[in-house]
Parts: sequence; C-alpha cells; structure tokens
Amino acid sequence: MTARRRLVRAPASSANLGPGFDSFAAALSVHLELEVRESGSFEVVTDLPVRADRENLCVRAFEKLHPADGLSFTIRSEIPLVGGLGSSAAAIVAGMMAADHMFELDADLLERATEMEGHPDNVAAALRGGLVICADGDAVRFEAPSSLEALAVVPTEPVATAAARAALPEQVPMADAAFNVAHGALLTLGLATGDLDLVSRGLQDRLHQHRRAHLFPRSHDLLARARELGALGASISGAGPTVLVWCFYEQTGPVLEALAAETDGWARVLRAPFEPQGAYVQEM
Repeated sequence: MTARRRLVRAPASSANLGPGFDSFAAALSVHLELEVRESGSFEVVTDLPVRADRENLCVRAFEKLHPADGLSFTIRSEIPLVGGLGSSAAAIVAGMMAADHMFELDADLLERATEMEGHPDNVAAALRGGLVICADGDAVRFEAPSSLEALAVVPTEPVATAAARAALPEQVPMADAAFNVAHGALLTLGLATGDLDLVSRGLQDRLHQHRRAHLFPRSHDLLARARELGALGASISGAGPTVLVWCFYEQTGPVLEALAAETDGWARVLRAPFEPQGAYVQEM
C-alpha cells in the first residue's frame, strides 16, 4: 500500500489592522510549508530554531486530531517566528489541516485552531485567506482590493506577547471605543469598495497601538510617519513589533526604498502582498 503523504501550505497573517482589535485580520503572501508522510517512525525535520520533538507546534496541532506515531514532519517557513505575523497560527492551521486531510476527519478546523491559539483572528486568516472579520465564533471573509499592497517592517528585537497584552487596560474611555467603531467601519467600507482614501482614514486606532508604544518606540514612530514616506498608512501587526505598511500598488517600490533607509540597522522590510488563498493541501 502506498504511504500517505500530505503537503500543506499556510500563509502568514496580520491581526488587528489598526482599529479592529482582536477581530480583523489579513492573510499575507509569506508562507509556512508542512510535509507529513508515513515513514514508520516519528521525526521532525527542520532548519528552523524550533522544537524537533512532539512539543513542536505543528506536531501538537496535528495530535489534537490524530496521533503522530510513525509519521515524519518536515517544516519550512518564510514567516518570521516572532514579531506578530502569525507564525504560530500558520503552524497550528498547517498541522491540523494535515491531520484532517490525511485521515479524512472532517473536523471544524476554525473552531479547533481557535481553541489552541486562544483567539480566532490569525487562524481564520490563515485558514481562509483574504481579509477576515471575526465575531461570534465565526469569520466573515472578503477580498482585498487589487490596488492594495503591503510591506512588513520586522524589527530584529522581539516583544513578548505577554508584555504586549499586559500593557492594555481592562477598560477604555467611551470616546476611544466610539472612535474605533467608526474607524473600523471606515476601514471595512474602504476595503469592500476599493476606496483607498477610506482605507487610509480607517487605519487609525485608539485602543491598543499607543498603549504599547513604549514596547516598540521605533515601530510606533514609523506608524506615525508612514504617510510621509508615501504609504496609505500603517498598522502594528498583531501584538507587534512588526509594522504592516499599506500601499497603493504603484507606490510600493518607492515606499520600499524609503522604508529600507528608515529601518537600516534595526529592522528588515519584507514584501508581504495580501494573500487571497488560505491554507491548502498542495500535494497528495
């Protein structure tokens, strides 16, 4: 009998997108690949600085659905492991999708991945691609405008997610909450209609980004100056410190050059186009 084999490709993701704290996310065209094959013995093969045993996140996710005995896991990834680009979500989604597809389990992958990740935004974007708005345990997906591109500024110094969460208060002023509702609506309308002026206006936030500024001052300064550099605007990606810089596609090259000069010595700039394709089984 032919040994079973699956190759899953899952995208990176950026959550929050400015005003959409813990509810908005976008898939990005930077990927993790997980190959799982029946080999007769368990092993993890990767060049990444991650666990190479059953504590590996891809393996842990796989084993939420099926034991990994007798299986070989090969992991390759372009996604920075820290910084807020959804590396853990991609690993969880890839592991679960490999198990689900290999053993025909028909699991609710969004529900199971959310349980493991702790929140739905990154895993929903990784699963479904495009842009997602998460509410009531589900995720509504829609396409990014074709005229919109993104760059990711990834600092070399990471910020612990726990520290980023601890920087946020349990309660916020009503005016800040109302500001984010309005700007989240502007951002959604701009994205849905392709109105990049509305997208630019809608990227503003008063709930989380400024409250974390002391954790990544250079990123926060770049956030404030993105329009000066030719971009539509910018958002802190997830818990940071990565900055997602939003561009009209014709300006992506000049903005990339400007960002490279601005970030020399403390960050790298990645092309991270919005990705319409969610995680999928590439080969069987």
